[in-house]
Amino acid sequence: MLRFIVQFLVTCFGLWLSSRLVPGVDFLSNGSLLAAALLLGLANAVVRPVLTILTFPLTILSFGLFLLVVNAAVIGLVAALLGGFVVDGLWAGIGAAIVTGIVSWIAGWFIGGETRRAD
Repeated sequence: MLRFIVQFLVTCFGLWLSSRLVPGVDFLSNGSLLAAALLLGLANAVVRPVLTILTFPLTILSFGLFLLVVNAAVIGLVAALLGGFVVDGLWAGIGAAIVTGIVSWIAGWFIGGETRRAD
């Protein structure tokens, strides 16, 4: 449960930072930011793996760069479903995907992975 809350907060921060750095990404309220982070977490758990499998040949041909388009599509889907979250086009979605990805990567680096030890 704690891991879910931390991931939710990291996603919130990544989306908020995207709205400040990337032109074309905006939130109408703090509630829509929280809802977008929750929906993005759900979409990343359900929709993104399906899209990743379906676009695997394009991902191989582009040396993995097509995953940015997949991530932008998931962010665009969340924006389409949520009225208070605006993403103006593919490039804004790619910028938001890059920013949220970097924030998640840095947070994962600081937080570290979950290590289990055998007792």
